This record gives sequence, structure tokens and C-alpha cells, in this order.
Amino acid sequence: MNKILITIFIITLTSCLNTNKKDKNMDKDSKPDNEKSTKKDTIPKITGIGGIFFYSDNPKKTNEWYTKNLGIEINDWGSSSFESRDINKPDQVNSLQWKLFKNGDNYFSPSKKGFMINYQVQNIELLVRKLKENGVNILDSIATYDYGKFVHIMDNEGNKIELWEPVD
Repeated sequence: MNKILITIFIITLTSCLNTNKKDKNMDKDSKPDNEKSTKKDTIPKITGIGGIFFYSDNPKKTNEWYTKNLGIEINDWGSSSFESRDINKPDQVNSLQWKLFKNGDNYFSPSKKGFMINYQVQNIELLVRKLKENGVNILDSIATYDYGKFVHIMDNEGNKIELWEPVD
């Protein structure tokens, strides 16, 4: 009987010591969700691609080609919206817009290129300040809409870039 009690005592003590070591060695990422830091990342940077836009000689015919051959559904605004999830924030739904513009449309001006990319960003105000400090050509002021803030810049190769900070 004493041997059984001693064995139970040793197993219990060993188990408690191992549990205590695990608790002490827990890193911050293994904490329960309610104990994790809620500090929001505010570094001004690109967080994804918000849209891909390019010129077409015949947007209607080209949209039909993409729908027929690649299954891209065109919405009422002449674009398609692709939804995805952020791996670090799975509850967050992201949207990428794909749209054709008629050749000669001035939306990409002053760029002479046949495409424009919209980058999703965070902290657009600080990002624009940083870009100005770096001598980047800022084409307009930050415009605010119900669905986010926008500004346009030019890269060093003459590509117009649209920066978009979506509404949280």
C-alpha cells in the first residue's frame, strides 16, 4: 500500500512540476485570445492589393471575353470584385477590384502606362508624409469617401499608383 501511495505521490509531483515549467515557458503567442495584446499595427505601409486596372480598346467586348473564358463576373460598375480573407485576421474580408478602362481614358494620367495598381495601405496620412519626405511625386490630396481614403502617386518609372485605406 505504501508503494502505491509513494508512486501516486511521485507521479502527481512530476506532473505538477512539468505543468509549472510549461506555464513559465509559455510565450506571448500561446496566450489565450483574451490575454493577447490588442495593440493595433499603425506602421504606414502597404497591406495588400486593392485593385488591378488596365486599358482596353473595347472594354465591353474584353469583359465579355473574360466572363466567357475565365468566369470573371462583371458587376454594375464594370468591374469584378474578388474577396479573400486575411490570414492574420480571418474575420476580415478583403476585396480586390479588377476593372478595364477604355484606351484614352485619363484616369491613369499623367502615367503613359496601360495599367494601374491600387494598393491597400494602413495609416495613409503618415504614409503620404513619409513619401513626401522621400521626394515621391504626390498627385493629389487624400480624398475621403464612405469606403475609405485615396491618394495617387507616381513611382520612379512613371507608373501611377492608387493608395487606398479602407474603412475599418
